[in-house]
Amino acid sequence: MRVLALDYGSALCGCALCDPTETVVTPLDPVARAGTHAGLARIAALVREREAERVVVGLPLSLDGGDSAQTVEARDFAARLAEAIAPVPVEMHDERLTTRLAQRAPGRASEDSRAAAHLLEGWLAARSAGDPGGGQE
Repeated sequence: MRVLALDYGSALCGCALCDPTETVVTPLDPVARAGTHAGLARIAALVREREAERVVVGLPLSLDGGDSAQTVEARDFAARLAEAIAPVPVEMHDERLTTRLAQRAPGRASEDSRAAAHLLEGWLAARSAGDPGGGQE
């Protein structure tokens, strides 16, 4: 299944996609202001263009696992995105430390999209280990 991962930020949203075999994860160009009408439309177009069958949005929990203002904002974004791309399912996955991993592994893609790639790799690993939600909703 082709899965699109999003590392949501109000200014920039990192994007990454896996191939249909779920073995190769590729960072994509980030989407600016993803929470706006235009941003949501761009992500909906990306879902269609890339034939994504599921979208995983990073859940920015605090290091102790609690919610923060960013967590609330990401949940709101995921809910609005789910409406915009229905019937493609949207779920959330713990994104703790993905940005740190992206900072340590430089590449051509934006740091936000490299973080989205780490998010997707974590989601795929949790799914293959038998935890389809990666421990999140």
